[in-house]
Amino acid sequence: MSNDSTISTLNSLIKTTLDSMKGFKDAAQDAESTQFSSMFADFARERSEVATQLQAEVRRLGGNPEDDSSLLAAAHRTFMDLKQAFTGKDDKAIIQEVERGEDYIKGKFEAALKDADLDPSARSVVERAYQSVKTGHDRASALKHSME
Repeated sequence: MSNDSTISTLNSLIKTTLDSMKGFKDAAQDAESTQFSSMFADFARERSEVATQLQAEVRRLGGNPEDDSSLLAAAHRTFMDLKQAFTGKDDKAIIQEVERGEDYIKGKFEAALKDADLDPSARSVVERAYQSVKTGHDRASALKHSME
């Protein structure tokens, strides 16, 4: 895979990771429980670290890393704000949305890891980032199922 293709893949993951970070910041602000608020703030910090690692790899490959989340995520957050205005900001609904977002980001990382042509050094960075994403996904999923 050319550096351009690897950089494109990494930048896509960076956008998704920044989207996730912003989503967790929103969830931390909206959560009724201080326990959930603190947990979501921790998730946001972890995603910030993942994005930083991916951005460093893009720079190493000679590219310009993404530094903002996607338009789609901004639209999703706007929709979530409207939805919450109508349904109230209860923790169960927030956790369901967090888990849905975690399914999405986990899938994006898994797809990148299946790309046989991903630069070997970049693959190593993506694998480490994926471990953080998978841990976050699994924690959010367990939390959702504990509330059912």
